[in-house]
Amino acid sequence: MIMAEPTHPNSGTTESDDLRIGRQIRDLRKAKRITLATLATRVNKSVGYLSQVERGTSSLPIGVLQTISEALGVRASWFFQTDDETPDGELQYIVRAGNRRSMTFSGIGVREELLSPRLSGQLLLIMTRLAPGASGGKEHRQRKGEEAGYVEAGQLELKIGQQTFLLEAGDSFSIAGDEPHLIYNPGQTETRVVWVMKGTDY
Repeated sequence: MIMAEPTHPNSGTTESDDLRIGRQIRDLRKAKRITLATLATRVNKSVGYLSQVERGTSSLPIGVLQTISEALGVRASWFFQTDDETPDGELQYIVRAGNRRSMTFSGIGVREELLSPRLSGQLLLIMTRLAPGASGGKEHRQRKGEEAGYVEAGQLELKIGQQTFLLEAGDSFSIAGDEPHLIYNPGQTETRVVWVMKGTDY
């Protein structure tokens, strides 16, 4: 679930999550009276890249979104698409398969789905869907706190530090917060990984 910054633009054929999230970032940044240049400095990205993100013309990996979220004072889960059709009685307890909050990162073959009903809980469940050949990119990223994952379907190539592991459906793993890691789908079918992490880290 740790992606590097993509180098290609959004191919969007509809109003994609990239565009929706980009607008939210822009509106939140302006509401906090933070200039684009200031935000770029805080997140160590170029002004040009952030401008493309805000216009929805560049994909936004979850790792970069988390960094931007921290700089703007919100959690990354704040940007997930909400579903207004969920019955009130289920909001705090149940997530139906067809009503998951999600983000799709155009052009890089990655989709994130929120499995947790509460964004403020101590633990969060996230499902990452990787298309065949989809990868975390070339950069390592370190997270705050320990996280664990379960490969629900497909194959997952997991690189932790200098070690590389090939995981099959049914395998699971755990990663300490100070261990940089990458993920990659080497197979011919979609890979689905369920992650468990501390809510404060996401």
